[in-house]
Amino acid sequence: MPPKLTAAEIEANDAAKLNELGYKQELKRELSSFGNYGLALSVVCISSGLTSLFLYGLNTGGPVVMVWGWVVVSIFTMMVALSMAEISSAYPTSGGLYWWAARLSSKRYAPFTSWMTGWFNLIGQFAVTAGINYGIALMIAATIYIGTDGAWTPTVGATVGIHIAMCVTHGIANSLGPKVMTGVNSFSTWWQVIAPVVIIVTILAKAPTHQSASFVFTYFNNNSGWASPGYVAVVGLLQAQFTLTGFDSSAHMSEETKNAEISGPVGMVSAVLVSAIMGFLFIIAFLFSIQNLETTVGSATGFPVMQIIYDCVGHAGAIVLMVMLIIACWQCGFASVAANSRMIYAFSRDNAMPGSKYWHKIDVKRQSPINAVWLSVFIASLLALPALGNSTAFSAITSVATIGLYISYAVPIFAKLVNKKQFNRGPLHLGRFSEIINIIAIFWICLITVLFVLPPVYPIEAVSMNYACLAVGLVFFGAGGSFLIDARKWFTGPIINFSKDELEQAHLEKDRQDFQLNDDLENSPVTNKEEISSAIISKHKDKVEVSQVENAL
Repeated sequence: MPPKLTAAEIEANDAAKLNELGYKQELKRELSSFGNYGLALSVVCISSGLTSLFLYGLNTGGPVVMVWGWVVVSIFTMMVALSMAEISSAYPTSGGLYWWAARLSSKRYAPFTSWMTGWFNLIGQFAVTAGINYGIALMIAATIYIGTDGAWTPTVGATVGIHIAMCVTHGIANSLGPKVMTGVNSFSTWWQVIAPVVIIVTILAKAPTHQSASFVFTYFNNNSGWASPGYVAVVGLLQAQFTLTGFDSSAHMSEETKNAEISGPVGMVSAVLVSAIMGFLFIIAFLFSIQNLETTVGSATGFPVMQIIYDCVGHAGAIVLMVMLIIACWQCGFASVAANSRMIYAFSRDNAMPGSKYWHKIDVKRQSPINAVWLSVFIASLLALPALGNSTAFSAITSVATIGLYISYAVPIFAKLVNKKQFNRGPLHLGRFSEIINIIAIFWICLITVLFVLPPVYPIEAVSMNYACLAVGLVFFGAGGSFLIDARKWFTGPIINFSKDELEQAHLEKDRQDFQLNDDLENSPVTNKEEISSAIISKHKDKVEVSQVENAL
């Protein structure tokens, strides 16, 4: 059994691995394995996804789709998470998916796949943050309605205003540095489990009556306007799939995670597993606790979950439990902005965004990408504005978030399948099951990409159209068009951010650690850059692009 490494040795190994991937260690590694898992769990956050789309679920298939759809989606999402975790273990960098896409694609297509993956992931993350905060706004509005005994009725304008205010609070909190992030994240890791459990137990115990098992597990409800039960059922999967997104945050935080080759992938898979179990219990508890389906669907609060809680525990109890949910969802938004800003930081570090020189700057005092944080907040705030004129804007935002992220998940997985020899396994891998799990993951992502651009409501009108298809099309043609017109001339994929001397030192240090060449190097006649370059290429040709080393030197 290998000796246990000290904290200093783990930190040195993490930095050396990042050097090997072509980057300097610029962010502070404050997250433990548990902390990385907690952040991913906070982004997934069943308290946010399930509650904000509970009305959508009740109208689009009802209990039977909500329960069994959750089971189906959880199984397939785990296939995606396992596939991504395996790649994350090999390449623990904040760039995550777009970096993986470049590394695993053939040299000819690497810049294009990296570019498209990065933009889909970035847009998806913006939409996830917007969806989370709009859900919080709905919760707060419903809580105020109950608190004022109906004297204040939530309007769309008020909801959008609350949404923007929540975005700003997340920006402020994320600007306070890694120690604050670690503190919030530590509390959130437990709160994401404690809050749902307390609410589940309370409403089941206090509900005046309970729905039958046949209602919870078999009742189909359709208020979508579509006549086909099959169509309604598959479109209704959006509630589950939107909730189970964002676990790629484990990868985006890997440059701030200790022992990232193991902690990142374990955090990713653990977050999906825990969320799948907790989400199933959460859905069943609320469905059993519905007192009247029509009253719940048409709740004056605008938030069916609030109506269910209010019917079960009354005025004061409803406010207390909703505050618990709001806290959990605020932590979810905080973690989402953190992950989103690290993606912006990494993508702009490789000069892939307009104004890149501003977005990848690190605040020296706080050791955080503050500019990237506020860009995330600004875009997420803007994405709520369409709700002022479109009743289905929120479901469209969740569709864009789901599709954008899952397309970015699919590209590196597919590239790994096509170019197997280019993948060098990390400490954690799927062994002989890798290929079949990857294929299942790709199949699922292709299916949901089609499903979630379909219109959920009939008749299809301007105010009820699912504009996710337009948004996804704009990303595809906008990012693709800009690459063909201009970016292909200068974007070559992830780039080394070392100076010449730093690159030499980093790889020689890696030699010392991985190949135990201390004595050999001390006695080596290698004294010039050409010989050093040759030595680096010889020892690291399977991990570092030869052209990158030669260009840097």
